[in-house]
Amino acid sequence: MFEIILVAAAYLIGSIPVGVLVGRMFGFDPRQVGSGNVGMTNVARAAGRGAAALTFAGDLLKGAAPVLAARALEASPTALAAAAFAAFAGSICSVFLGFKGGRGVATSLGIWLALATIPTLIAFGLFGVIVAITRIVSLGSVCAAAAMPVLIVAMGFPRDYVVLVIVMATLILLRHRDNLMRLATGKEPKMGERAA
Repeated sequence: MFEIILVAAAYLIGSIPVGVLVGRMFGFDPRQVGSGNVGMTNVARAAGRGAAALTFAGDLLKGAAPVLAARALEASPTALAAAAFAAFAGSICSVFLGFKGGRGVATSLGIWLALATIPTLIAFGLFGVIVAITRIVSLGSVCAAAAMPVLIVAMGFPRDYVVLVIVMATLILLRHRDNLMRLATGKEPKMGERAA
């Protein structure tokens, strides 16, 4: 029963549509502008850095909070992984948005900072380098997502974490398939370019 409640609470926290709430504060709905995505990058294009920072912070916290709570309650590695996945699932398939959502990158960052800090910081560093060079956030995101399974395996984390990171990385890459197609054709917007 404890684990069921933990997973359900993690899903509901992960489902909080931070980008939509921030959009309301700034007078727009991110689902109706640009790519229609509710994440930081589309919010940034629509309303600038302040709105983007709030969205990023909220999405990161809704990933980290359930994992940190589960750890404080001394949950097993399996229960931690289940709560982490539930929070991630909520971010990409939110009950509050008709089971739609963002791409899960910022929430994933929060989850992995709480679960496995060192490999996450390495992957985040990779993200930062790629974005600094290319100014394309989606490219940095997919490269960091692809690097995480390698880092988790190489650093000897529990099997539950290995399964979790493979599933999450796969889902993040799948949810970036439109971005990958635009990257292949040179049409992916760069950081700072606003949506029409």
